[in-house]
Order: sequence, then structure tokens, then C-alpha cells
Amino acid sequence: MNAAEISAKLPYGKTPEAKAKRSELFKEFDPNGNGYLSLAEVDRGVRDVLKFEELYDCKPAIIRAFNAAKGAGKSKAKLGADFVERSEFRLILVYLCQYFELYEMFSSVDTSDDRKVSKDEFLGSVDKLKEWGLPIADPEAEFDKIDTNHGGSVLFVEFADWALKNSKEFQGDDE
Repeated sequence: MNAAEISAKLPYGKTPEAKAKRSELFKEFDPNGNGYLSLAEVDRGVRDVLKFEELYDCKPAIIRAFNAAKGAGKSKAKLGADFVERSEFRLILVYLCQYFELYEMFSSVDTSDDRKVSKDEFLGSVDKLKEWGLPIADPEAEFDKIDTNHGGSVLFVEFADWALKNSKEFQGDDE
């Protein structure tokens, strides 16, 4: 799926058309109409409302996007820190797009398809990572820096945190 198709499914732009589409989407994501979205409602919305199967199959991307967006607004609501509110809905769409792209990147580096990147897989992907705007001066040292839990492999959470901090493509999208 290319970037244009993703942004058509995830209307995070600031145009009046995107805002109107987001307003309708939020209503569909929020079936009980309480103004809050749980992780389960976001997950269901990706599957049933957006019909975005590729993203729906990337649970780590959905979870990371949800956790990044919830409580990001300046709400004084009691439940705000545990749920995504209407004021945070555009932000979760931005994050869904970013984390989906990051998961796709991570998956292409994870050649063994075991949901973790070994040092050998990382070292073998340095050129690909550079093409994606992730410059790496010392690949072995960078791998050790990314592996924050020191488990000997890089998990999606670690990869996403590193990529968001180091890629110019992802910087500046967050509000």
C-alpha cells in the first residue's frame, strides 16, 4: 500500500475535507457515543470502519499509536489519560500512519519473521536503513544503542523509538 492510499484511509490532514471525514470517522469508531475511544474500539474501527486489513494485522503498530495518542491532548476529563478523545483523533491517525510505516520497515529488516531483529539482520540492512533516512555511522554500536533492554535483539518498540528519534521523515509530524 502506498502513501496516497494510506492517507486516503487515514484522513489526518488539516483541510476542511479531511476534518469533516475525521468527524464522521470518529462517530463510527465511537459506537456508544461517549466521546472516548478504547484500544478495542480503535482496533475494531481499523478493521470494520476503515477496512484497513494490512494495518489491522499490525497489532504492535495499533497499540503504539494508541498509547502515543491517548492523553496527548490537554483534556481535564477523568478518563482522558486512558482513552483517545475526539481532540486526539487526528493525532492517532497520524500515529497509525507512522507506526504502520515503521512496522513495515521493521518487518523488512526482520528477515527471520520472528518479530525481533538480530544483530546480523540489522547489519545486513544498514544500506536499506540509510535509504529510509536512518544514517548509521557505526552499525554495531548503533544496534547496541537500539537494544535498550539488552536482550540481544531489537524489538519493534525499540526499533520504532529509535527510528522516530533519528529519521527526519518522522520528525515534525507530532503536535
